[in-house]
Amino acid sequence: MEKKRIKLSIMGISFSQVQAGAYALIFSEENGIRRLPIVIGTPEAQSIAIVMEGITPPRPLSHDLMCSIFKELDIKLIEVVIYKFEEGAFFSELLLEHNGNEYRIDSRTSDAVALAIRTNSPIYTTEEIMQNMAIIFDEQAASDQEDSSKDVDENSDEEELSELRLEALKHRLKDAVNEENYELATRLRDEINRRENRS
Repeated sequence: MEKKRIKLSIMGISFSQVQAGAYALIFSEENGIRRLPIVIGTPEAQSIAIVMEGITPPRPLSHDLMCSIFKELDIKLIEVVIYKFEEGAFFSELLLEHNGNEYRIDSRTSDAVALAIRTNSPIYTTEEIMQNMAIIFDEQAASDQEDSSKDVDENSDEEELSELRLEALKHRLKDAVNEENYELATRLRDEINRRENRS
């Protein structure tokens, strides 16, 4: 039975103040309130950001080059699928079409997204990944709790998460989401998942 697929849109990229040289790429599900943050490196973030901001580099970047090759050889990027999360990494594949044949190519998620955004190709993930890794962002709840979320310790990123109780982690996750601090939310989510999978 084929897994249920969720279509994703790129919300934006946020700078990580915790992990030097890293960014969080934020996806939102189509017609939903869940957000999927994926940590990516600086070059990949820049490659995605310049397209989002409508900037044309003086010379083609690697992803621009690949898209030029696709175009020249009449290869179409049908879709990108983020299909697995394992050992701290998201796994993706490109579905390519050439001369009536389809090819599935393994790819880093950041590279797959950089290509998808250049070719206006859809990006999907599985319901399982969304259930396990996504963060629910309820804008109404966020505005209701705006005052309390301001009290969150800015340095909580630096705290040893393993020392916090599970309920405290969940509370901090809620506050981090309300503040749209997705990078901290990602770390909290991972620690919660680790604890719950252990029990």
